[in-house]
Amino acid sequence: MTNNDILRRVRYALDLNDAQMVAIFGLNEQVVTKAQVKAWLTKNEEPGFVELPDRDLSNFLDGLITDKRGKKEGAKPVTTTRLNNNIIFRKLRIAMNLDEAATLALYELADMPISRHELSAFFRNPKQPQYRSCQDQFLRNFLNGLQIKLRAEEKLKQRLKKTN
Repeated sequence: MTNNDILRRVRYALDLNDAQMVAIFGLNEQVVTKAQVKAWLTKNEEPGFVELPDRDLSNFLDGLITDKRGKKEGAKPVTTTRLNNNIIFRKLRIAMNLDEAATLALYELADMPISRHELSAFFRNPKQPQYRSCQDQFLRNFLNGLQIKLRAEEKLKQRLKKTN
């Protein structure tokens, strides 16, 4: 998965507009414009597409953590300049405040059940023998499960508004 794919999927799952995306980048003290966000969200084969660098995706994910969980006291987190799926997965899980059971439930929603041991292997130190690299299909299905869950919750809220 490319950084642009991840940004598009997170945006869709969380139902964020351009202004919210710009604001999330700003929470990690990165100034971006709506035009930059639109270029990153453009499909790869369309004109105007710009590849999203690791540093910018890292800033977005750190901003998302701040947006969802609040600003952490102390030093600002160090921006990761080189991302892999394990780091992206960890940052998304922190941002969404997901524990092991909730994360496993997302995989169930995406029709890709995994074990607790498989899940914990993604978050281990890379030097440990039980460490496992998070392949694209695991990250993709995590994002699919997140999208299914959040979109279903949004539909339920809309139905409740209509009935009141």
